[in-house]
Amino acid sequence: LLLGSGVSSRGRSLLLDFLSALAFSSAVFLLLLVSLNLLPIPSLRLFLSRSSSFLLPRHHPGQPPRRRSPPPVLWSIGSSSKPKADKQPSSGSWVQVYTNGDVYEGEFYRGKCSGSGVYYYYMSGRYEGDWVDGKYDGYGVETWARGSRYRGQYRQGLRHGYGIYRFYTGDVYAGEWSNGQSHGCGVHTCEDGSRYVGEFKWGVKHGLGHYHFRNGDTYAGEYFADQMHGFGVYRFANGHRYEGAWHEGRKQGLGMYTFRNGETQSGHWQNGVLDILSTQNTVSSSPIAVYHSKVLNVVQEARRAAEKAVDVPRVDDRVNKAVAAANKAANAARVAAVKAAQKRMPNNGNGDIPNPIV
Repeated sequence: LLLGSGVSSRGRSLLLDFLSALAFSSAVFLLLLVSLNLLPIPSLRLFLSRSSSFLLPRHHPGQPPRRRSPPPVLWSIGSSSKPKADKQPSSGSWVQVYTNGDVYEGEFYRGKCSGSGVYYYYMSGRYEGDWVDGKYDGYGVETWARGSRYRGQYRQGLRHGYGIYRFYTGDVYAGEWSNGQSHGCGVHTCEDGSRYVGEFKWGVKHGLGHYHFRNGDTYAGEYFADQMHGFGVYRFANGHRYEGAWHEGRKQGLGMYTFRNGETQSGHWQNGVLDILSTQNTVSSSPIAVYHSKVLNVVQEARRAAEKAVDVPRVDDRVNKAVAAANKAANAARVAAVKAAQKRMPNNGNGDIPNPIV
């Protein structure tokens, strides 16, 4: 009996082990089907997934969750996972709107304004003409809201060469320019009718020049920092004249004043007033005596300066040619602006896009 009971218990144990292994294998197989979405029964899949949770690794509090490794990257020639964005053309003609409200219509080269075009400054003015590398360069016309206008040459974004500028006040300067300022020979005509013809340096009268005042007076001679300074001749409208030295716009130093009746006063001048009369006597006991011969030497120097000032080269012809070229460039810029406004820019081959804003 003992032997029979031992054999039967051993058989039952083997049977239980076989059934357990079969159940475990079936559970694993069904779980595999669920994970691969091959089993179309949602309730059974949910039940098996819950009942077999003991087979899956559990996340314990306080431990970071395990991250699944990303899927392998598949490479192939001639294709990519993301489509490449089409680059906008860097050369051509279009309209560009800027964030500050400015607008440019015209030609571009390598992404910069180059060629012909019109640039509108927001509520202040515009420029029409030639461009090189994003700057005014060549010939063009500037027009500002207050009424000022320039026509002429440019270089590197500044007025440079020959041109004419009409100020909103009514003044006009026509002549040479350098780095954005009147520099060289030119003519400055004021709104009140006065006019200066001569040399300029960085925006002010400097060198030799001839000035016609509104009241009829004239001065010909040397200038320094926008004032009569050096030697020169001043002729009054009533026929009087002064020939001699000047300092910051006033008679200063040796000089001679001639009245219209021929009488003269000569000597040393201080702040526009004759303070020491000259003497004909070559022998004087006064240490501050002014000899008339020295005054005459200064008068001759002033007359020579006046002659040179009157003969300062005129640049009217060059200015007129520059203005004609500027008008032509402005017309070409307007044509380019119209073409740019009419032209549409492609975007990924799908129609049109709004004007780019930068």
